[in-house]
Amino acid sequence: MPYQPYPRPDDALLALRPAIAGQPAPIPTPTEIADFQHQVLRPLLKLQHELLAATVTDFALDYHVPLATAAPAEAARLRADLLARNTRLRATLIGIIAGLLRSEEFAFYRQHRSELNRRLLDLVAERLASAEAG
Repeated sequence: MPYQPYPRPDDALLALRPAIAGQPAPIPTPTEIADFQHQVLRPLLKLQHELLAATVTDFALDYHVPLATAAPAEAARLRADLLARNTRLRATLIGIIAGLLRSEEFAFYRQHRSELNRRLLDLVAERLASAEAG
């Protein structure tokens, strides 16, 4: 029997997403990786920002990485190292975002998983660094 995806509450998932100022009008289902990044990933990262930050903080505590006591430059380096080397953390962060994709978006994500995961983790690192700086 072929895989039958679980029906997703696409309208409810879409309604959760915050608007991002200066972003072009959304395409119903982006077909380019850059469009997907700007119209899907960025709003989801904004929505999940606190959860992403708390997850990184929890992993830092679990692995005895002194993020809380480090100087800002050192904390950025430690966080980048943690994101680069800890595959469990990377998978958790990706899952936090991928779990909120609509059906069509998830199908596109599956086709371009490696590139989108790379971009997603870069965006997470940027968000966390800018939140700490500002």
